[in-house]
Amino acid sequence: MAWFIGFCVFAAVFAVALYLRKIHGFLGDDRALPSLPSFPIIGSLLSLRSDCAPHIFFQQLQKKYGDIYSLMMGSHKVIIVNNHHYAKEVLLRKGKVFAGRPRTVTTDILTRDGKDIAFADYSATWKFHRKLVHGALGMFGEGTASIEKIICSEASSMCEILTNLQSSAIDLAPELTRAVTNVVCTLCFSSSYSRGDPEFEAMLQYSQGIVDTVAKDSLVDIFPWLQFFPNKDLRILQRCVSIRDQLLQKKYDEHKADFSNNIQRDLLDALLRAKHSSENNNTITQDVGLTDDHLLMTVGDIFGAGVETTTTVLKWSILYLVHHPQVQKKIHEELDSKIGRDRHPQVNDRGNLPYLEATIREVLRIRPVSPLLIPHVALSDTNIGEYTVQKGTRVIVNLWSLHHDKKEWKNPELFNPDRFLNEEGNSLCCPSLSYLPFGAGVRVCLGEALAKLELFLFLSWILQRFTLEVPTGQPLPELQGKFGVVLQPQKYKVIARLRTGWETKLQSQNSESG
Repeated sequence: MAWFIGFCVFAAVFAVALYLRKIHGFLGDDRALPSLPSFPIIGSLLSLRSDCAPHIFFQQLQKKYGDIYSLMMGSHKVIIVNNHHYAKEVLLRKGKVFAGRPRTVTTDILTRDGKDIAFADYSATWKFHRKLVHGALGMFGEGTASIEKIICSEASSMCEILTNLQSSAIDLAPELTRAVTNVVCTLCFSSSYSRGDPEFEAMLQYSQGIVDTVAKDSLVDIFPWLQFFPNKDLRILQRCVSIRDQLLQKKYDEHKADFSNNIQRDLLDALLRAKHSSENNNTITQDVGLTDDHLLMTVGDIFGAGVETTTTVLKWSILYLVHHPQVQKKIHEELDSKIGRDRHPQVNDRGNLPYLEATIREVLRIRPVSPLLIPHVALSDTNIGEYTVQKGTRVIVNLWSLHHDKKEWKNPELFNPDRFLNEEGNSLCCPSLSYLPFGAGVRVCLGEALAKLELFLFLSWILQRFTLEVPTGQPLPELQGKFGVVLQPQKYKVIARLRTGWETKLQSQNSESG
């Protein structure tokens, strides 16, 4: 009898130990994560009160809780990663394990319950759509020649407008947005917008409304039941998504009306071709995600993300160039010596303009467009380093912390493109592994290559021709960003002044064409 009682006690202790290991990582090499205080229902919300933006506040908490710690957003456990070693384990070494996405009220409204690419959960449908879009974006010519032509055409148009507006204090945001929009519009729909187009103006308004309200860990995303009560932000988001969907549906209907299986003009044609192919082969379109909703949300995702992110980086770039005229001067000198004024910059000039490329990299470092990468979800029980992670746990990589880590970057708060150049200043380098502007791994930004082309070509065309300045008597614009699904700069105005010699050159060109 004694042996039986002893056996039962041992079994009970062993079962409890296994349970504790699963929940808290108390046994073996696994350990429990440092955690913020948490209370029933509200989780750690009382500890998250701060006047700082979330990415900065999470960086500040790093001093107390370490490079990786957990907190509770309501009933959801969230792990915050502030170190590139842990970040690369999440994004690269265990990329598929952490490839999930959380479902939230605002992203469900935006994506018709996760039928896009950026916010969709990891699944066969997601992989199919990503592969389809990746292939469609590659159809625009070998060696990016066709895409380059599209971007340069928009850069030329923008420079003409800036020439006509020179010496006037202007907000460049609408012009930058229109130029980037037209690139993505051409890729998605084979169409573009002229200045002042009412449809484009409507697009500007709905895009800003979405950026201001979606994926910000607002209370309605933490406590979904709040959506059934009056909510101003939710009404704004629903109205903006409705306007977006009307525009997308219009483009979709136009494409379906003149679709030909023998011609592929753009991304929407590629998606329609895949849909028709599955229908002709009796493949169930629902299973592979080729319903109308999936197609519309995929295009809307590429369109929205492709415009907002690139435009935001361009706005930050110009803002920092205005703050640092010596950097702008060095770019001017590089452009003058390597390209001159007899031709415009091309993609194959990237290797000859290392200082401009280094400046773009520094902008992406100091003001990452998405300082808190879209949250990941653990798809199974796993570990990050020595810490146990349960299935369903959300993981946020704080890119801001990675890009401002004093252990990795010398004076990280200073804007210094030289950090991305070798000692001679004639070649690019990466001084730290803690640099992931587009994320990494399975869920790396799909538009990374396109964004890099746009940033290089738009900035090189503008800076070849113009000097960007603050209006006389005006203070330098704020460098404090506005947190949202992207980190936007505050509105500001600049003067785009033709550089010495360009006015004469343009007059000569006009007289020749006349």
